[in-house]
Amino acid sequence: MAVTVTVYSTRFCPYCIAARRLLKDKGVAFEELAVDGNAALRAEMTEKAGRTSVPQIWVGDQHVGGFDELAALDRSGRLDELLGLSASP
Repeated sequence: MAVTVTVYSTRFCPYCIAARRLLKDKGVAFEELAVDGNAALRAEMTEKAGRTSVPQIWVGDQHVGGFDELAALDRSGRLDELLGLSASP
């Protein structure tokens, strides 16, 4: 079963671009919520994440954090587990 990935982002943020690229390179579909000029959506993100910076990323119901946390999960191999991409023995 595919897990839902949600990314709150802005169009030109380099960390948002990097997060989108990492997810796309893994073949992961994700819902992107652009907060550029959308105060209500940014407020929703801030309330959910407790952070004002972008990107803010969720895998399923788990808040991963921003790009740095996403990349760290990827380096450790845990991102594939969260995404359900781990190879079965």
